[in-house]
Amino acid sequence: MPDTLDRLNAALEGRYDLECRLGEGGMATVFLADDLKHERKVALKVLKPELAAAVGADRFLGEIKTTANLQHPHILPLFDSGEADGFLFFVMPYVQGETLRDRLEREGQLTVADAVRITEDVAEALTHAHARGVIHRDIKPANILLGDGGAMVADFGIALALSSLDAAQITATGISLGTPAYMSPEQVGGEGPVDGRSDLYSLGVVLYEMLVGEAPFTAPTLQGLMAKLLTEPAPSVRSVRPEVPKALAAAVGRVLDKDPGRRFDSV
Repeated sequence: MPDTLDRLNAALEGRYDLECRLGEGGMATVFLADDLKHERKVALKVLKPELAAAVGADRFLGEIKTTANLQHPHILPLFDSGEADGFLFFVMPYVQGETLRDRLEREGQLTVADAVRITEDVAEALTHAHARGVIHRDIKPANILLGDGGAMVADFGIALALSSLDAAQITATGISLGTPAYMSPEQVGGEGPVDGRSDLYSLGVVLYEMLVGEAPFTAPTLQGLMAKLLTEPAPSVRSVRPEVPKALAAAVGRVLDKDPGRRFDSV
């Protein structure tokens, strides 16, 4: 990674000064950087080389412009994007605090009130995005940031830029677009359209985990997890945590239906 850091710093000299790597996911590596023009800390995300090659610079930069227009209090904004020494990158605010994943690892279950509050924030963000034709495709606790202003959804940029790839191109990268435990059955199976109801399913998984302490489907192997996602009904929230209100448990059950047509029509 030092070579990547050095190359990016050389290519972005005068614009950004990358300090260190903050983390790495399946699709991108994120660095802490100084935005030299605006004198602020930012998170600079660099697409994995195999994904960058599949998408191409023109497509990536063209598609990601749409993300810049997603202006909403519960969506992490896009500051900048570009190409540097063959790397495709985009820039977001550096948010100090924790992700929902951090909080779940610390607390296990959340109170019903907190779980509902976070879900409402994410739902508002998704409603805004879906109205503009943007599907996130990777809603999960690690992409939900928690701060004083409520929850914020991150990483719309990658999802939109990759949405134009076909199945063969995605397979060729060797990377899964999404996180298996939170993916909808239609996203896992690769059959049928992936629309806003897929994000709704993923949000339902997140809400289930906030209430219960783990995702509805778990397995020791990826193959086993996929089989459960595609064939088994989601367990009831109240079977694990009886104090959850019946109406809330029923709503979770409905959004976790295998058939998108039996879920709610919108977030």
